[in-house]
Amino acid sequence: MNKKAIFVAATGQNVGKTTLCLGLLSGLRKRYGTVGFLKPVGQELVKTHDGHEVDKDAVLFKEYFELTSPYTTISPIHCPTGFTRSFLDQKVAPESLLERVDTAWTKLSSMHSYMLVEGTGHVGVGSLFHLNNAKVAKHLGLDMVVIATGGIGSAFDELALNIEMCKSQGVNVKGIILNKVLPEKREMILEYFPKALQRWNIPLLGCVPFAPLLSRPSMKDFSNLFKAPFLCGEAKAFRHFEEIRLVAGSLESYYDEMKPNQLIITPACREDIIIATVGKHVRQLHEKKEDWQGGLILTGQHPPRDEIVHRIQGLDIPVLFAPLCSFDVMKKVSTFNAKILREDTEKVQEAIHTVENHVNFDLL
Repeated sequence: MNKKAIFVAATGQNVGKTTLCLGLLSGLRKRYGTVGFLKPVGQELVKTHDGHEVDKDAVLFKEYFELTSPYTTISPIHCPTGFTRSFLDQKVAPESLLERVDTAWTKLSSMHSYMLVEGTGHVGVGSLFHLNNAKVAKHLGLDMVVIATGGIGSAFDELALNIEMCKSQGVNVKGIILNKVLPEKREMILEYFPKALQRWNIPLLGCVPFAPLLSRPSMKDFSNLFKAPFLCGEAKAFRHFEEIRLVAGSLESYYDEMKPNQLIITPACREDIIIATVGKHVRQLHEKKEDWQGGLILTGQHPPRDEIVHRIQGLDIPVLFAPLCSFDVMKKVSTFNAKILREDTEKVQEAIHTVENHVNFDLL
């Protein structure tokens, strides 16, 4: 197996694979100098400034780490809507897909002393078009690291399925990294999970604790979610919130429970709530010289009146208008899984710091 590269896969979506890869690439750079990044198969696509559709992680890694390779080399295969149907209709040849991966791999591996290859979803993703993670890792001759969410029983069960697929393809699993481990359970998991892994003779490479910031969406995330432009405060687009609160009751109740760093969701017609929020920010700034760190998502069929918008524009509070009822907005916000954006440097740096401090790079 290639000892100057590693393939990173996960047991499913939202496990934190991209977060782990940010920290792994940063840590590997300190040991190998030039480290390349490859995302062979991409499913969540964004458009680059030159009009190419590539995987979002390719953009994140290229721009944050200032990688010199072209986007299309870092992300050779992407799966837009209808891709699987085109494949089943024999409009896409499996050989052509593998050739793209080979071309990208040859270019990147020749330029770097170490390669980090990020898979897509769980180990079996891509099986329909003959490019699941295990098959790609086998084709490239790479060992695999598998990431699972923290725990013992559930994490082990999810790993069992993915490791069996690796075995079926003849892929060596070099190690396991547990992510989002609750701090109060971390010592217990560090003691017992390696015992569970003994049956496969696979080491535990890392036990990464849950970092609250990494799970908190920013106002930019919500702007993208609702396709809602900022009414004001776009300079604070990457503000994150400790609490999200739906306010639809009395003004008195709202006053009693006001806290800093809250995202308030309220109808645009509740001008009393809006004015109270603005007033609190003003008082905090003038009396205590502190930023109240709040934000507003206004809801309903009609946007706020110009007079209200003008009133809040005097402060640097990030404010959005989502033309939905408050219940629907709250539901979408509560179930939203935020991905790390390139511009969200606070979150990127938190990811790197957390991973680097809790992964055994020597064992990796």
